[in-house]
Amino acid sequence: MKIFHHSNIPLFLSVVFVLSFFGCAGTERFSKNDSEVNKNVIEITEGIASYYSDEFHGRKTANGETYNMYALTAAHKTYPFNTKVRVTNLSNGKSVILRINDRMPVYNKRLIDISFQAAKELNMITKGITEVKLEVLEWGDDK
Repeated sequence: MKIFHHSNIPLFLSVVFVLSFFGCAGTERFSKNDSEVNKNVIEITEGIASYYSDEFHGRKTANGETYNMYALTAAHKTYPFNTKVRVTNLSNGKSVILRINDRMPVYNKRLIDISFQAAKELNMITKGITEVKLEVLEWGDDK
């Protein structure tokens, strides 16, 4: 006696599909914490971040402030000054919220240049650059 006959294949596949569908019904793609964190995100991009420190410490930034390598600030090509962004290191999941107060060269292929302190909090000092996710949390006033 054959247990599995070719005429039973459609029924078998239907059962497998239904079981696999309902077997996953209880799982969520994002945890509640992720959805809470991301509900106010305006824009998300990914790219390379680098940091700047000693050489620029004490110099004027593009918005007129004095650059402090220990502050949580960053330079971006186009975002308005005072825009708040969350930068997440994709290799370790660490993130930090920064304020845009400077510009970086338009020809530069990096997404963002962050302060020394931000790089320290993202654990990227040794490497110097890292792939990041950049989330705009609040647009700045460009002043």
